[in-house]
Amino acid sequence: MCSLAGNGVGPNSAWVSSLSMGMIFFCCPIASVFTDMFGCRKTAVVGAAVGFIGLMSSSFVSSIEPLYLTYGVLFACGCSFAYQPSLVILGHYFKKRLGLVNGIVTAGSSIFTILLPFLLRVLTDSVGLFHTLRGLCIFTFILFLASFTYRPLVPNARDKESGTKGGHRFSLFSRRKFGPPQKVFNFAIFKGTAYAVWAVGIPLALFGYFVPYVHLMKHVNERFQDGKNKEVVLMCIGITSGVGRLLFGRIADYVPGVKKVYLQVLSFLFIGLMSMMIPLCRVFGALIAVCLIMGLFDGCFISIMAPIAFELVGPQDVSQAIGFLLGFMSIPMTVGPPIAGLLRDKLGSYDVAFYLAGIPPLIGGAVLCFIPWIHSKKQREIDKTTGGEKMEKMLENQNSLLPSSPGIFKKESDSVI
Repeated sequence: MCSLAGNGVGPNSAWVSSLSMGMIFFCCPIASVFTDMFGCRKTAVVGAAVGFIGLMSSSFVSSIEPLYLTYGVLFACGCSFAYQPSLVILGHYFKKRLGLVNGIVTAGSSIFTILLPFLLRVLTDSVGLFHTLRGLCIFTFILFLASFTYRPLVPNARDKESGTKGGHRFSLFSRRKFGPPQKVFNFAIFKGTAYAVWAVGIPLALFGYFVPYVHLMKHVNERFQDGKNKEVVLMCIGITSGVGRLLFGRIADYVPGVKKVYLQVLSFLFIGLMSMMIPLCRVFGALIAVCLIMGLFDGCFISIMAPIAFELVGPQDVSQAIGFLLGFMSIPMTVGPPIAGLLRDKLGSYDVAFYLAGIPPLIGGAVLCFIPWIHSKKQREIDKTTGGEKMEKMLENQNSLLPSSPGIFKKESDSVI
């Protein structure tokens, strides 16, 4: 969408795309609250409808200023409300093969990463920007229809309190009692140390994670002086990212419990190293190899995000767990690439920016290494406490039976006599 906006409405249009991308992730915590209160289906349907309205209204503007509202806010918020439930609903239907299912679902975005730029170029050259936006509304309308298929099977906390099941339907106009903010937002998930570390480690790694994806095209133009090469680089990242989502999604199904985090550690390790190797590539073929590896482990990181969230907090709290994480991710997405751009302006090249971009993924991966140990320690404490309570309950039951035993035997002996 960045190239779309840039083709039609002037140099400031890049800010529209930046605002849109940041809002998609920033609104995810709010979308997760709506998912908990109203369910995946209604949240996704309303989100797709709002996104459709935002995209359609963007096709009728005549200047850049209204796009900040229609595309940067309205369309982005709609996408956020449609995207977040799609990560949650899979866990309602799949457990054993959740990693593979997430890989298949997220691989669709890789396909569009490869094909959509060519489609957009053809459409904008033939019918113009605004007719292209109207054509893209077809995809949003398909998303609107697909959202009706979301049928939650796991009851959320509000349904459990009211004694209803996750699939129970209620009227859109029924009166619902909303609690105070501390109960609407489930901050209790941060009491789990393992999740808290995960929610800190992922955004920490992403301060450098998005830098290559934003500035790699300009680096290719400066280094190799060939505008056609940048499309090949994008295609390589998209192809291997799709392969990585399918491959590592399947592998994650064989990794027990929270140890799936080690796959994310591995992905951040390779992404950080590949970012540092970009400035070292003096031959275009070497850069292609680096991008192929980077795309592969990008797919690994994306495909196992939801399965790890289910392992850390369970199906009841996974909606807001994913929502908070995506909200935190909006900060490095917004801050990291502009800092890299400032370094390029000061130093005259992207070399230092790419070297520094490789450091946060390595640090974030190191932080994530502690999660399995923290989680297993917590589980041992819970098992120990539960075991002690079970033993005390058994002893209480035995003690309650002992005094009544002589009376029972006496009654039996009297009846025999």
